[in-house]
Amino acid sequence: MKAMPAEVVVIIEQSGTKGIYRVRAKIKSNDVKNKVVVRNVLGPVRVGDIIMITQHDMEAAGEID
Repeated sequence: MKAMPAEVVVIIEQSGTKGIYRVRAKIKSNDVKNKVVVRNVLGPVRVGDIIMITQHDMEAAGEID
């Protein structure tokens, strides 16, 4: 499966003590450009960072907003 770049738009919350962040990211790939997805990210992350995601049709579990 091909990974796609996505830009972190909003950090929604930090969950747990392991440094897991729930973020909203906008996909930059030409296949599904400008689709916004919610992902859980392990490790430090800031708004504007580029993350690589493998599935663009699956959302992170849990309540948001």
